[in-house]
Amino acid sequence: MNDRADDIADFTEAGRKLFAGPCEFIWGAAQIDGLPPMGPPEIAFAGRSNVGKSSLVNALTGRTTLARVSHTPGRTQQLNFFALGGPPGAERMRLVDMPGYGYAAVSKEKTNGWMRLMQSFLAGRASLLRVFVLVDGRHGLKPPDIETMTAFDRAAVSYQLVLTKLDEVKVGERDARLAGVVAALAKRPAAHPDVLWTSSRTGEGVPELRATVARLLAERGA
Repeated sequence: MNDRADDIADFTEAGRKLFAGPCEFIWGAAQIDGLPPMGPPEIAFAGRSNVGKSSLVNALTGRTTLARVSHTPGRTQQLNFFALGGPPGAERMRLVDMPGYGYAAVSKEKTNGWMRLMQSFLAGRASLLRVFVLVDGRHGLKPPDIETMTAFDRAAVSYQLVLTKLDEVKVGERDARLAGVVAALAKRPAAHPDVLWTSSRTGEGVPELRATVARLLAERGA
């Protein structure tokens, strides 16, 4: 285990306690003028449609219905905010489930509207600690992922990649898939160098992601 992994391990229990606390939906924003005012620290989850964002949010919080899981790509059409670690108004942080991107069946007008909404949310959001960009571990990076990463780099928004659906990737393919993704981050200024593997079904990687979030919160002094 390297020094960075040791550091994250130190926050495992803090992460467990954080996500075991209260967590509830507090705000949905489908329009730019509907964004909530900045408050507690925030982390956001982005990814291609049907990559498993809602499933991972549910796995992180130990709930089954916190974030709506749908087999219909493009279902999440707004920014959904959840209060974590305390009742609304006294929460320690907020989770933000962002609309899925890269779904071809969605109209160009609607896709552009979602992009404007996300860009408005990200621009100057001092309370945003990091965006976790979920990538389907079965396939690795796709053009929509690359485009989103480039947009985050240009906006200087800190982001970290999380590979999903680990349980559906053959063991012999995992190292090569991870190496390819890590290599793609080498020259991206806003990307965090560590890539996490997760499975919402088996729970693998979920404690590490919780610990990563707890560390971010500690670094903010919250």
